[in-house]
Amino acid sequence: MNARNKVFSGVIAFALIIAMFMGGCKGGCNHPVTPPSTDTTHKQSTAGIPAFNADTAYSYIKKQVDFGPRVPDSKAHQKCLEFIVNTLKADSLTVTIQKSSAKTFDGKTFEFENVIASYQPTNSSRILLSTHWDTRPFADADSINPTGQFDGADDGGSGVGVLLEIARHLHATKLPIGVDLVFFDLEDYGQEGDDDRYPQMKDSWCLGSQYWAKNIPAGYAPEFGILLDMVGAKGAVFPKEGTSMHYASDIVNKIWTLAGNIGYSGYFTQDETGPTIDDHSYVNEIAKIPTIDIVHYDVPNHDYPYFHHRHSDKLDVIDTSTLKVVGTLLMTVIYTEHSGNTRS
Repeated sequence: MNARNKVFSGVIAFALIIAMFMGGCKGGCNHPVTPPSTDTTHKQSTAGIPAFNADTAYSYIKKQVDFGPRVPDSKAHQKCLEFIVNTLKADSLTVTIQKSSAKTFDGKTFEFENVIASYQPTNSSRILLSTHWDTRPFADADSINPTGQFDGADDGGSGVGVLLEIARHLHATKLPIGVDLVFFDLEDYGQEGDDDRYPQMKDSWCLGSQYWAKNIPAGYAPEFGILLDMVGAKGAVFPKEGTSMHYASDIVNKIWTLAGNIGYSGYFTQDETGPTIDDHSYVNEIAKIPTIDIVHYDVPNHDYPYFHHRHSDKLDVIDTSTLKVVGTLLMTVIYTEHSGNTRS
């Protein structure tokens, strides 16, 4: 997740797949780790939907952490790319790597790779699931060694783990819709600062998704998209994020209602945050695909979680209970779309 004081104050005017594609509490305070309560009165059955295996998702996160910080132009970054691509191919998905280069805010130029995996790539009825797979090159929210790298177990690792576990199920099932999984690169190398005073800082983030959004194939129009960012921590809660509400409030409300219907209202709360900059910002603004962000946000403290862009974002912040909730919700979305419907 992009660190950038991502939440704007006041009201801000909001100014891919290839295959088909060619081509916070600040200061480190301690938070309770008791998971949010789960509503046990399920209004909607998940029977018939393949079970999301949180242990497998956790193993995918551990694999990434074991590589080391996945910062651009590093051996860990290259190893993680190979791991993601090989895992998706083993699941019989159509995989394309979208390569390009971009200049970061500090004047450096990096090559980057967005990974696109498609289930039923020729099906015109599609949904988009996405996350970022890189880690921020510096723990600049940390008071200790702010220029050092960090593991990024949750911020980067968790979204990848959830999507890879979902990918494991797709090839074994005949669904009436196509699914695209997009893993964005170079998301987290942006410039921190006052986005209101210096709006150019906004576009220093999410360089991989900006490129993706500008280069989607003609006619590519999934019905909606869901972005995952920091979805695996102990005690995580997911309020309704402001950019998502601006562009796709109907999808937010339906997904959150579905979460409540399967017993997850303690995680998917009715709180709302201000608008944030994340990959979905550019998917909405440039690609015009209505896309929402499922993102851990500490509403009482008006900040991201205590480990955000700090050295404490290690494997021990990850909780399989949270992974199970997010993964089961996404599996329910996939398996009920067009056959029991998450949308009206």
